[in-house]
Amino acid sequence: MKKVKQEIIDMWNKTSDSDWYNSYRTDEAINAIVQKPASAFHPTTYLMLKEYLGNFKDKKILVPSSGDNHAVFAFCLLGAQVTSTDISKRQIENAKAIADKQDWHIKFAVDNTMTLETVKDDIYDLVYTSNGVFVWIDNLLSMFANICRVLKDGGLHLFHNIHPFTRPFGDGDPAERTKLIIEKPYDQTDLGNNKHWRVQDLFNAMVSSGLEIEHIEEMYPEFGTYWFESTGGRNGMSNDELKKLYDWKTNSLAALPAWLSVCSRKRGMI
Repeated sequence: MKKVKQEIIDMWNKTSDSDWYNSYRTDEAINAIVQKPASAFHPTTYLMLKEYLGNFKDKKILVPSSGDNHAVFAFCLLGAQVTSTDISKRQIENAKAIADKQDWHIKFAVDNTMTLETVKDDIYDLVYTSNGVFVWIDNLLSMFANICRVLKDGGLHLFHNIHPFTRPFGDGDPAERTKLIIEKPYDQTDLGNNKHWRVQDLFNAMVSSGLEIEHIEEMYPEFGTYWFESTGGRNGMSNDELKKLYDWKTNSLAALPAWLSVCSRKRGMI
């Protein structure tokens, strides 16, 4: 376990300084968040945040596995008191450099989302996890139990992630997207360091940890939000070709929900 954990840390420390990941830290990328903080979230996820959290101002928010920290920056700009944690020291250092440059008051810590050892109990109004977190988590119950631990009674956890229903299918040849190409069974969750959790894995771990599910949204691809666009697929494609990605008649994957957002609440006084 320690060897696997160190492999993941080393990989993300290296990835954090790659040209690909630095593209998330350009002045243009950061200015886009400054101009419109809501752009850091899927539109439906942002509506869920507003509905259940209400006013962001002075709310205490934790973003574990914070990655590119776009959500962290957005919450700060919306007036929240934000803490960012990530298992990668370089991710935290790179994000802190941006926050210092912008004079944003954000707490940063290197921490494992499955344990959250640096985080005290019962202090947060919201814990938010964004896309790409669960694939690195090998113990869902530990993660959700610690998320529940650090929330206040009645506090919220909201996650946004790729929908597990898309996991068995591959992109395939662009000319053949009218057919679904199955790459693996739905229940093949363990792919080495990557974990492709099923819906039942996520929900059972949440409920067992002490979180009560408030609301679920399954989001179909909307223009500008389809995950395929962020995998290099938009390169060299015309606008007409991109639009076809969102039509299930020309791209069978568009018939499946692309994203899953779930809001849950810590049992206790509401």
